[in-house]
Amino acid sequence: MLGEYRIEGRRAADISASIERAVGAGELEPGQLLPPMRELAERLGVNPNTVAAAYRTLRERGVIETDGRRGSRVRSKPATTGREFIRVEVPDGVRDAAAGNPDTALLPPLAPAFAWAAAQGDDEPVLYGHEPVEPELRRLARADLDADGVPAGPVAVTSGSLDAIERVLAAHLKPGDTVAVEDPGWGSLLDLVPALGLRAAPVGLDDDGPLPEDVGRVLEAGARALIVTDRAQNPTGAAVSATRARALRGVLRAHPRTLLVEDDHGHRIVDLPLHPLAGATPHWAFVRSAAKAYGPDLRLAVLTGDEVTLDRVRGRQRLGPGWVSRITQRALARLWAEGAVDARAVAEAYGGRRDALIAALAERGVAAHGRSGMNVWIPVPDETGAVARLLQAGWAVAPGARFRIGSPPGIRITVSTLTEGEVDGVADAVAAAVRTVPGRGYV
Repeated sequence: MLGEYRIEGRRAADISASIERAVGAGELEPGQLLPPMRELAERLGVNPNTVAAAYRTLRERGVIETDGRRGSRVRSKPATTGREFIRVEVPDGVRDAAAGNPDTALLPPLAPAFAWAAAQGDDEPVLYGHEPVEPELRRLARADLDADGVPAGPVAVTSGSLDAIERVLAAHLKPGDTVAVEDPGWGSLLDLVPALGLRAAPVGLDDDGPLPEDVGRVLEAGARALIVTDRAQNPTGAAVSATRARALRGVLRAHPRTLLVEDDHGHRIVDLPLHPLAGATPHWAFVRSAAKAYGPDLRLAVLTGDEVTLDRVRGRQRLGPGWVSRITQRALARLWAEGAVDARAVAEAYGGRRDALIAALAERGVAAHGRSGMNVWIPVPDETGAVARLLQAGWAVAPGARFRIGSPPGIRITVSTLTEGEVDGVADAVAAAVRTVPGRGYV
């Protein structure tokens, strides 16, 4: 059952730590069956309740799963197996189209805005007990949200979208609850859900967003929350259309106890209109990050939602970091107010590169997806083989396994810095790479 690995410990914490170390080191593999609780208790000389507590901790951390009389086993995608480790090392001379970064040439210079914000901070230092949200940033964010049809609600600032989503989930859910997530979807989010002790229920999607029938099925099965990417979905580029939004709102109205979390990943980098779902349920949250338009190192996102959700998020935030630097908030507000990012020009740049690659692939008989944002998703029959062949051809792309739960294989190409002269070359390489050759897949 366990091969050569020996579980150790006398306390529940020690037993769970022993098992989790083994999972992280690969000594216990995904799907591997663990000993029945009474059997392990006898082997360790402890009370069965101690082993039960250890297994409960591991379930809550997303490391193992229990299926009644079939016993407990290591999860197929345990929280200790980070998707960030499923990546391609980019050798010298190979073009990196895997990292998912924005084009730095389209990011605004930060020095003037931060110098101004720091000077403001010298004149009016922010101290303990002061307002955690910069008033001008709140005003600008709220005006944009109002213009896009996002319902009224308080505004908070978090250290990026993932920080916001984690805080919202923790404010409403308990370990063991199920969260509906897009599949394929954002790899970091797919890691976060089990790390919080939650279960991920995959929802399929097409170019117009999550499929209503899939959402309805998982909510009917008991999912407590739904996470939707409104625009520039990572990795597929999907964007929720007006028709799809109406259908999804209908599904959510039939499940009013659902916690809805929306991530507008394409804010200020896409030109498609927003069709928010917010307000379809009593508890909702809507987050916008500054990362793609203004720079990943800003680590700042604006969050709004219903009063209860935002009150819980801000209360817990006060007990942790307290607030996101007001100097950073002031700098972003300055950039925003001065129009440092020409959102239309950025959207046209990314859209032109994305559309050119998709068209070139279509000419070569390769289907690809990328309705918005800076990524193109290409279904492939042999993911590992395609990644390896493209690397040999001088292109590093992201393995689809970083973004999938149960959806078919694929690869993600980031087009943010793709030049016009490179389009045919990468399209030729992809067309050659996706020709079916049997091979193993990433796990």
